[in-house]
Amino acid sequence: MKLYYIGESTLVQGMNKREKGTVFETLACRLLTGEGYRILERNFRSGRAEIDIVAREGKYLVFVEVKARASRSCGYGAEAVNFRKQERICSAARYYMYRHHISPSVPVRFDVVSVDGGRARLVRNAFGYSSAQGAAFFG
Repeated sequence: MKLYYIGESTLVQGMNKREKGTVFETLACRLLTGEGYRILERNFRSGRAEIDIVAREGKYLVFVEVKARASRSCGYGAEAVNFRKQERICSAARYYMYRHHISPSVPVRFDVVSVDGGRARLVRNAFGYSSAQGAAFFG
């Protein structure tokens, strides 16, 4: 497992939420490309949901959520991807596939990049995808 480091959390102090998100997503993209992912899109929006990064790794279409914590005392970033957030990401992923004419038979995976105290860690297959929900979306 590769870890990428951007320095102490003071690096992003004084930035607004959107600027911090861009810094952490850029760090996540560096980690992912270093692991062999091909980045397809960043910040795909679908209604209230957003997918931070859409990528390909081998045969998989991967939807990546980036979560950051300034320090581990607040828990790990990956722990913040709760069930409700997972549902929103899955919904946005279904819409992404529909909008880009991607067959529901394409293997899909949901990964999380957890940025904790300036260190990025990749969690592959962080949560599952309900193919029944996807089938209903595609009709």
